Amino acid sequence: MLTFRALGPFQARHDGDPVDLGGQRQRAVLARLLVAGGRAVPVSMLIDELWPGEPPAQALSTVQGYVSRLRRALEPGRAPREEAVVLVSAPPGYALRAVPEQVDAWTFERAVKEATGGPAEVWERLGRALALWRGPALAEFSDLQWAVTEAGRLEELRLVAVERRADAGLRLGPSGALVADLEAHASAHPLREEAWRLLALALYRSGRQGDALGALRRARALLRDELGLDLGPALQRLESDMLSQAPHLDLPPAPPATGGSPAAGGSPGPGEAREGREAPVSATAPAEADGPRVLRVVVADDQALVRTGLRVVLDSEPGFQLVAEAEDGERAITAVRETSPDLVLMDIQMPRLDGLTAARRILADDAPPKVIMMTTFGTDDNLYAALRAGVSGFVLKTSAPEQLIGAMRAAQAGDALIDPAVTTRLIAAFAGRTDPSAPPALAGLGDAELDLMKLVARGLTNRQIAATLSVPEPSVAQSVTRLLDHLGLHDRAQLVVAAYESGLVNPGGPGR
Repeated sequence: MLTFRALGPFQARHDGDPVDLGGQRQRAVLARLLVAGGRAVPVSMLIDELWPGEPPAQALSTVQGYVSRLRRALEPGRAPREEAVVLVSAPPGYALRAVPEQVDAWTFERAVKEATGGPAEVWERLGRALALWRGPALAEFSDLQWAVTEAGRLEELRLVAVERRADAGLRLGPSGALVADLEAHASAHPLREEAWRLLALALYRSGRQGDALGALRRARALLRDELGLDLGPALQRLESDMLSQAPHLDLPPAPPATGGSPAAGGSPGPGEAREGREAPVSATAPAEADGPRVLRVVVADDQALVRTGLRVVLDSEPGFQLVAEAEDGERAITAVRETSPDLVLMDIQMPRLDGLTAARRILADDAPPKVIMMTTFGTDDNLYAALRAGVSGFVLKTSAPEQLIGAMRAAQAGDALIDPAVTTRLIAAFAGRTDPSAPPALAGLGDAELDLMKLVARGLTNRQIAATLSVPEPSVAQSVTRLLDHLGLHDRAQLVVAAYESGLVNPGGPGR
């Protein structure tokens, strides 16, 4: 059976085996016909959309050649004079003839629109639909406007599916397992009010009423800062109901367990990236048969009240151990060398020795811990310098406890920058500045290495990159390590900065 894949690396497969679709422009012809959904695309439109601006003089014959070669690849058994049945002539152009089951994007769209019924049924259907995603849609054609438009449409549909599935999960049973993924979803898409509603409700039903109200406060602040708007009516009602502890917010009675429900630990359907890409809303608790590895943490802040608050957060969260505290940069360095922690939470402004200098010295040691910088403000020259120095990101001191915990877990995994919405704005604000300590130029890197660097800069995790490139995840981790060594960089954050400063990735440009 011939199948087409657009929800990730663009492919055609015949009985599971990949079909050679030729070069980039030839592949784009097939992708454009797929995007048309079976409708005919005039040749003149194909030419204009394949060569924006100035098509070559032989554009018509070039397109005809592309179509001829694609037909041979898609129907290798077709006789020379036999009429094509897949990529057909449809005057004044061409069309792709396929059924939804042959095209992952068509299957996904139909599944999302037809996902109705009870919560368990919606959960299962949307899980299967989201499992079709292997990476960003049509990413290899991001220089063509039609592909960018279609990719945006499919991404919006994916986000709707993620949120509808999470809503079904909240109706099925205990909500605690949903919180981490919903936190990542809301952080990656901070202007989606539905994301904040689902996160706040999941927190509330997990017995974390203060954190639930804190999530709504963060949503209000973001909407005011970005758009000058207050919470929408739905979030305002939710906030009011939480303050009055309205009974209808309580967890509904648990339905009979089924293999695919969150309560039963059903298999998640992969949803993102993160959005970067964000993490999928899997609604399954992490396996703890052998117990999670305890992450040892040093906290460095000159304010005793802040250290006390962080101590309370770490003591209340399984899997973390506070091994030392420090009130200035010098003591932080000593504490790190004495305790060999996994993570350091470092205030950027401290007496005697500031956090940025202390972080640089800590990261210069052999096998250093991950360092997360803490700050009261999100836009600071020092924070950008900290990313250059190799810290794993930064968090605001006003962050909710669950966001802080998520930041530490992400940093330790080495798989994502911290607080990507803020970090991206920070990098965009300072991108292009010349600095003697800036990372080296990218001369000498091959296409594969540059592509990997772009994917890291877009915020994709190793798992998402592996799905995008159709390679094993360990291979991605090894390639990232080799890339860091080649460029003389310490951490993933520096790699992102290098991508911006070299012009490989532009703030707000295609592919971001």
